[in-house]
Amino acid sequence: MKVKFKIWRQSNKDSKGGFVLYEVDNISEEMSFLEALDALNEKLARKGDSVVAFDHDCREGICGQCGVFINGRAHGPHSNTTTCQLHMRSFKDGETIVVEPWRAKAFPIIKDLVVDRSSFDRIIQSGGFITAKTGTAAEANSILIGKEVADAAMDVAACIGCGACVATCKNSAAALFTSAKISHLNSLPQGKPEANERTLKMAEQMELEDFGHCSFTGSCEVECPENISISNIAKMNFDLLKAKILKK
Repeated sequence: MKVKFKIWRQSNKDSKGGFVLYEVDNISEEMSFLEALDALNEKLARKGDSVVAFDHDCREGICGQCGVFINGRAHGPHSNTTTCQLHMRSFKDGETIVVEPWRAKAFPIIKDLVVDRSSFDRIIQSGGFITAKTGTAAEANSILIGKEVADAAMDVAACIGCGACVATCKNSAAALFTSAKISHLNSLPQGKPEANERTLKMAEQMELEDFGHCSFTGSCEVECPENISISNIAKMNFDLLKAKILKK
C-alpha cells in the first residue's frame, strides 16, 4: 500500500514548526505504525535528508514512550491502543495520515514528534513511592492483601505514563495520571502510613508543573490506552481534602 504522512517537523521548542508531506510506498498492511515511520526514515536517510524524530522503546504497549496524535486522535483511531500497537491495516491505501506531537505547555517539544515528559517524573519523585528500609526482600505473605484491594491497585498501576490524558484534555490536566499513581500506592497497606503526605506532595507538584485544572469532561479516560477510570480523580480530590484537614 501507499500512504502519505503529513508530519509535524520542528527542530526544537523555540523554533517555528510546520507540517511536511511525505509519500511512502511498499508499506505492508501488517506493519505497525512505527515500522511505517521507520520505512519513511530509511527513505529520508538514503536521500541525505533529516529523519523524523519520534519516541519509542519497547514497542509492546508497555513503556508509554510512543504517543503521538494521529489524524487528530491520541494514539490513532482505536480505543485503548498505544501507537506502537497500531497497524497500517487500520488505514486506507492512498490515505493521508496527519501525525503531530502532544500539545501541552508542560510537554515542551524537543524535536519533531518528541516531547519532554519529565514533568511526570517530577510528580513521581515528589511522593510516588513507599519508604522502606533496604535489605533482603520481605516475606511475600508478611502483609496479606485481599484480592479486591490487589485488583484495584493493579488496575491503576497499569498506567504507563504516555501522556495521552494530558494531550487530549482541553485544559492539559494531569489529574488522571497523578490520581492513578496516588490511588495505586494509597490503596495498599504498605502505602497507608504515607498516604496523606504522598497525596499532598504529588498534587502540589502537579500544580507546579503548569498542567491545567481538571474540569472532569472524561476525555482522558476515553483516550487512555490502559482504560484508567476517572473515578480515581474523584478519589484523589477526596484524599487531598482529607489530607489538608488533617494537616491543620
